[in-house]
Amino acid sequence: MKALIFDSGTLINLSMNGLLDLLVKLRKEFDGKFLITKEVKYEVVDHPIGISRFELGAMRVQKLIDENVIELPSAFDISNETLNKETQRLMEIANHSVQVGDKWVNIVSEAEISCLALSEELAKKGIENIIAIDERTTRMLSENPGNMERMMSEKMHHRVHVEEDKLKDFSKFRFIRSSELVYVAFKKGLAEIEGKKALEALLYATKFKGASISFEEINELKKL
Repeated sequence: MKALIFDSGTLINLSMNGLLDLLVKLRKEFDGKFLITKEVKYEVVDHPIGISRFELGAMRVQKLIDENVIELPSAFDISNETLNKETQRLMEIANHSVQVGDKWVNIVSEAEISCLALSEELAKKGIENIIAIDERTTRMLSENPGNMERMMSEKMHHRVHVEEDKLKDFSKFRFIRSSELVYVAFKKGLAEIEGKKALEALLYATKFKGASISFEEINELKKL
């Protein structure tokens, strides 16, 4: 059994691009479950469903939940209490690892860190998993915290110090972006769009709706 954990941004990206149906098709070919935490559900369903501008997208995600295309951690007997505790532990580490002057900088949200907490709990059960997340900061905590120091210094126009030793707990996580999910769906013939520029159009759509993928990375995917 495997699991693919979705952060809010990835679901919003796919929804805004009219690509949520790809999850239905991918789920049928996936030997495992698609999961979201209650924090992610709040961001993509519970809160926006009360806002006219975002109501339709929220209803579409809720439909995927109702149809068990997307499930909650209880599908693997993981309690909210367990996840809350681990989420707070990881947030405390992350938000006390980046410093500007003598002040710590809050760099992560509860929803995205809850995905990491769920990943950790699944790993304890021996369940292979990967996190679908488009936001760059959380991925860099795991993949390249040193590079994050440079990126944030440029963004904030101040010298930023990252205490990399604190971030060892983050090195175990694995990530995928909406761009790669769309790429997989396209290669499997699930996208129902054809033509020489079809893949390019799909990848650019995810980029311009929030996936932190570079033009160079898009060109590399097009060559594969």
